[in-house]
Formats: sequence, structure tokens, C-alpha cells
Amino acid sequence: SDAETYRMIIEAMAEQLRQYDPQICLGIESRGFIFAAALARELSTGLAIVRKPGKLPFTTHKVSYDLEYGSDTLEIHTDAVARGQRVAVIDDVLATGGTAAGTVRLVNNIGGEVVCVSTLIELAFLNGRKRLDGTPFEALISY
Repeated sequence: SDAETYRMIIEAMAEQLRQYDPQICLGIESRGFIFAAALARELSTGLAIVRKPGKLPFTTHKVSYDLEYGSDTLEIHTDAVARGQRVAVIDDVLATGGTAAGTVRLVNNIGGEVVCVSTLIELAFLNGRKRLDGTPFEALISY
């Protein structure tokens, strides 16, 4: 609820992302939306979202991915990312990396180019970064 802290976080994340020159900020459900929308405005990019199945009102592409204990599915509108568009994937936390890796795969499957995964926090001891298979990664805070 601290507006000044939020502004500083968005400015710092935007500064990390500028070098990747994204065209779309893609927020992962649901806390990724909080950062992706503000980053899209700050970077003058488009905004897209990925959600759990059945929550988007239009035709979607989907990907299933493995979690530490089980699996999950994410969906994106078929027209959210154009072929070749440069996409920054945004979320609040990178933990085991399953959701971020699934999102990267989903964007690649529809022809987008993931230029970076960006989070506020990385739980480095969980080694989630390894699941990104070399996709550039940025975090403001790493534990």
C-alpha cells in the first residue's frame, strides 16, 4: 500500500528490462499482472496476460507444465502476441521455475520471442533459473 515503494520497484524493474527492448510485457496470473501493467506503461509496450484454464473469454493457446508436485496449465489469447514479437515475461516471484518455464514455452509455441523473464524476487536456493534454459532472467531481490 506504499505508493512510493511501488513506483521505485516499477522504475527499477523497467531499468533492468530496457536493455531487452520488449514489445510486450506479459503478466503471469495473478500477481504478475500487478507489475506487468505498470511496466507496460513505463516501457511503452503492449500488455498481455496468461491465465489458468477457462478464465480468458476468447480463443486460446494452452500449455501444460510440470510443477514440483504435479502439473498445471496456462492459457493465452491467440492474438495476444504476434509472431516475432519481443516478450518480457513478468511475475512476482521465481521459485522452482515451473510456471515461468511453462510461460516461456507457451510464448515460443505461438511464435513470440521471450527476451527476458523478470521478477521482483528470486528464491535462488530453489534453482528455478535453471528451468529457464538460458532465457535471460532479472530479479530485483534474490534470496
